[in-house]
Amino acid sequence: MLLGMGGTLSLGALTLRDARADLLATPPQMEGPFYPPRLPLDRDNDLTRVDGHEGPAYGVVTDVSGHIVDVRGAPLPGVLIEIWQVNGYGRYHHPDDRQDLPYDPSFQGYGRTVTREDGAYGFRTVRPVPYPGRAPHIHFALSRDGGKKFYTQMYVAGAPENASDFVLGQVRDPRARDALIVPLVPSPVADSTLTGRFDIVLGHTPVTEEP
Repeated sequence: MLLGMGGTLSLGALTLRDARADLLATPPQMEGPFYPPRLPLDRDNDLTRVDGHEGPAYGVVTDVSGHIVDVRGAPLPGVLIEIWQVNGYGRYHHPDDRQDLPYDPSFQGYGRTVTREDGAYGFRTVRPVPYPGRAPHIHFALSRDGGKKFYTQMYVAGAPENASDFVLGQVRDPRARDALIVPLVPSPVADSTLTGRFDIVLGHTPVTEEP
């Protein structure tokens, strides 16, 4: 089921810094080992429901939205955004995740969408939970016109595991680190519990660059 960005998700105006200065670029992060080896047939931007399965995914329904812009604050339309994460029990939909945790057939595990003309995007998923050695996080991959992918990760504000996460800890600049950490607050949408805003600023290496 495709989640419409114009209705269910509320997208506010992007607050930019002084137009004379470049915005702080979102720091890249590792892709990680659990990108799906085979993409699900249902691969839209609502990860909480899977075609052919009854009921929603287990976990706290969470809407994540934002804008993709360049360092000058210009919106970037037509950017393909992919996300993947653990299910509500803490397990990836990947054969190499051999944890003794439930596999949730009603959770998509992976989703994709394309930014609008104003650079806006939106996903519905479940609140990420900790994975052994990792803080709760969502993987993001951005690309355009088949070009090189930009990888980063979104973390949850207030998660105690943030302090010891080895991937997040590699970001030394406090401002860049804070840009990856998103507060999840109560959602005004009736069928959602939490909402978070994750704006991504792409640096001087564009996602259109060929690998």
